[in-house]
Amino acid sequence: MPGDRCSLWRTAFLAISLFGLLQSRQIAQGLTGVLDDCFCDIESIDVFNNFKIFPLMQKLIDRDFFRYYRVNLKRPCPFWPDDSHCAIKDCQVEPCPESKIPVGIKSGNYNKYSQAANTIRDIKECEQAHELGAINSTLSNQSKEAFEDWAHHDDAQDHFCGLDDETSPDAEYVDLRLNPERYTGYKGPSAWRVWNSIYEENCFKPRSVYRPLNPLAPSRGDDDGEGFYKWLEGLCLEKRVFYRLISGLHSSINIHLCAENLLDEGWGKPIWGPNVHEFRRRFGSAETKGEGTRWLKNLYFLYLIELRALSKVAPYFERAFINLYTGNSQEDSITKELLLLIFNETKAFPMHFDESSMFAGHKMEAKRLKEEFRLHFKNISRIMDCVGCSKCRLWGTLQVCYYWSAGGPPNCCARGAL
Repeated sequence: MPGDRCSLWRTAFLAISLFGLLQSRQIAQGLTGVLDDCFCDIESIDVFNNFKIFPLMQKLIDRDFFRYYRVNLKRPCPFWPDDSHCAIKDCQVEPCPESKIPVGIKSGNYNKYSQAANTIRDIKECEQAHELGAINSTLSNQSKEAFEDWAHHDDAQDHFCGLDDETSPDAEYVDLRLNPERYTGYKGPSAWRVWNSIYEENCFKPRSVYRPLNPLAPSRGDDDGEGFYKWLEGLCLEKRVFYRLISGLHSSINIHLCAENLLDEGWGKPIWGPNVHEFRRRFGSAETKGEGTRWLKNLYFLYLIELRALSKVAPYFERAFINLYTGNSQEDSITKELLLLIFNETKAFPMHFDESSMFAGHKMEAKRLKEEFRLHFKNISRIMDCVGCSKCRLWGTLQVCYYWSAGGPPNCCARGAL
């Protein structure tokens, strides 16, 4: 299932983000101690990530099962005129020819995990199609279309994002290792508009409260953000968690832009690498008036949520008949072994986020709040279609949509999904 592969990519790149902070810790002063809304400290996460999770994740994301991704980058922006496509060459995404895609992934069999299961399911699907064919022949075309719409609507009710239709003629395979997340030059009003829409319209925030250093906010003089953080601490736990997850995601993306920055054009052979000056500009305490430290702490918070989701889903993948099927048995065996090693490490982590404190109030109120969360997350996933840079849109879709669709913070642990 796409969520399984992409949520592990999300955790992998969070691991890489945290690993990269080791060399830049002095830039963001105060990045230490216990995180808000949990009982885990930053130092413990650093040791666990950098010596246990990060090395395994680096190996896992090179495996074919996690390397190839099918995505539609041509869907129009549903919220404003789609007139901001980036013409910078580094914004472009190079699709992968289907001849290069492993047979198990190309046929969609990665959704079914094992060759034996594929054979059984294919027979059942064929029999069902034959049976349903006789029924459908008595229906008008209009009725068939209506039924399809209803089924699509019903299927979408539990989703935290608008999933890509992998059968769309506009969907293409992408080799993620050949299209890495890095600085592309996409910035300015178009990029600010995307983030502003995410924060201002989807983080349960009133229009009268402005985020510190928001480039699109009206001038607030010497506002130090005190009003924003008073508002944030006045929210219920669930809504604070929502904001911190979005902020952590934003931090992760910015760290990757700093870690894979264009250092030199190199006579037609660009040189990419860590740009400490860019990191300082985005996260340094002096440069951000202390905000950078808060943003980085939210990255650690998001990392804890991902660890918890992985530890909850581990028992499903530990079953012997579950395979990460690509059509290459040796490749699949190595991938499964690496995955189980990661699960063993995540389950052993002693300071997981405690999800039991969320949505624990009145049942009707909790249900209403969960639905609000789902709609907000789904809205954010649709905003990704408004990103003008194709490579940024690719990684935004991967990191936002499939993180939420895999369970999302409100119910990733309750549903036991990645």
